[in-house]
Amino acid sequence: MYLGIDVGTSGVKAVLIDEAQKVVGSATAALVVSRPKPGWSEQDPADWWQATRSALDELARDHSRPMSAVVAIGLSGQMHGATLLDDEDRVLRPAILWNDGRSATECAELDARADFRGIGGNLVMPGFTAPKLEWVRKHEADIFGRIAKVLLPKDYIRLMLTGAHVSDMSDSAGTLWLDVEGRKWSDALLAACGLQRSQMPDLVEGSDASAELKVELASRWGMAKRPVVAGGAGDNAASACGIGAVSPGGAFLSIGTSGVLFVSTDRFRPNTESAVHAFCHAIPDTWHQMGVILSATDSLNWLSRMTGSDPAALVEEAEAAALNGAGPSPVTFLPYLSGERTPHNDASARGAFAGLAQAQERADLTQAVLDGVAFAFRDCLDALLAAGTDVNRMTAVGGGARSRLWLKIMASVLERNVDVPDNGDYGAAFGAARLGMAAAGESHETIFGPPAITETIEPDARLIAAYGERLQRYRALYPSLKEVFS
Repeated sequence: MYLGIDVGTSGVKAVLIDEAQKVVGSATAALVVSRPKPGWSEQDPADWWQATRSALDELARDHSRPMSAVVAIGLSGQMHGATLLDDEDRVLRPAILWNDGRSATECAELDARADFRGIGGNLVMPGFTAPKLEWVRKHEADIFGRIAKVLLPKDYIRLMLTGAHVSDMSDSAGTLWLDVEGRKWSDALLAACGLQRSQMPDLVEGSDASAELKVELASRWGMAKRPVVAGGAGDNAASACGIGAVSPGGAFLSIGTSGVLFVSTDRFRPNTESAVHAFCHAIPDTWHQMGVILSATDSLNWLSRMTGSDPAALVEEAEAAALNGAGPSPVTFLPYLSGERTPHNDASARGAFAGLAQAQERADLTQAVLDGVAFAFRDCLDALLAAGTDVNRMTAVGGGARSRLWLKIMASVLERNVDVPDNGDYGAAFGAARLGMAAAGESHETIFGPPAITETIEPDARLIAAYGERLQRYRALYPSLKEVFS
């Protein structure tokens, strides 16, 4: 048996899989985000640990699930979170999360101080870990002076599980302190933030072993022997392992709270001009690129709050309206409700509806949201193409992938086939469990296969031209409204 643990922003999820990779048990425990000031986003690492213990306790209580047979554990988690520890591994302050925007000023300062783009492969954005530490150095100097170790969220859970300070390549690439091509810490980038390599965890590949579970915890959860804990991965790389996107060209389209267009690559290929993320993959000698949008299904959730209607009901209404006529909504929507990453890297960007008229109905607004998110994904695709990475087809995952209308729009806007996987759990926790299998010695070739595909949504030739014209209108909105945003 193999256990996967994903430390998300809204909760911790644990899945138990057998040798055939069938999910035989799962449990979740909720987390909350603290927002003490506008633009801030924090969590107490103790809450991650409590949620992890609760999820594993739940699995262990069900005696039909053979926790005693667990031989390996894989870890995944939200990326970029700055978890600061003193020399006795005590947490110094709440962790500053990936969606915290307080360090915008520090980003420009760091960008001028060292070659983060060339060595780290990414623009310096508030979401990354490095500018968070620079903010702490400037505003909480006493805390900064006591930092003995900086860990990412899942790696704090590893510390609690094993007592070891270890991270993997994929998650560490999101700190901006990693030499992403060389797959090692960069002394130059650390020095630019007043840090030393001794304050970083050791590095292993995501599919390699990092440590063993503590004796007392193995006993707590009824495990016959101490399982090995894999290096693991950041959440998107773990999801790629779950969906089988581990070979060059393997891609997935994640339509979740945020949106991700992920593609595996055979080498380091940065494109910082278009805010493409270039990271190490969880598999050795493999990298990946991502285009990231900050409000995918979150845009639909926002419309749900504004209209007082359930998101599923809104999509059903839009699907019924679409039966009466094909083509984009007459309304254009910018999904920049929380700013935007790819391609704009603009934390001040905001959402907008344009082209409203008396004749429009609620279904037009819903489809405008679906269209706008698809256009944002097209921006991500074009940024990847500019970086020399083509994507021939992609597998759709996430809550938004349940809407056939949305997938039809995506395929036509992206002009690419979109594959719909068989029902199942292919998320980050499942990918983490697969990494646990690899760390236990199973062959990569037998572990990271793709799921069965139940349907392929092809671009609709009748819609491509209409959506291409609307895409140009969408792209013209952002520069025309930029002064209003700022």
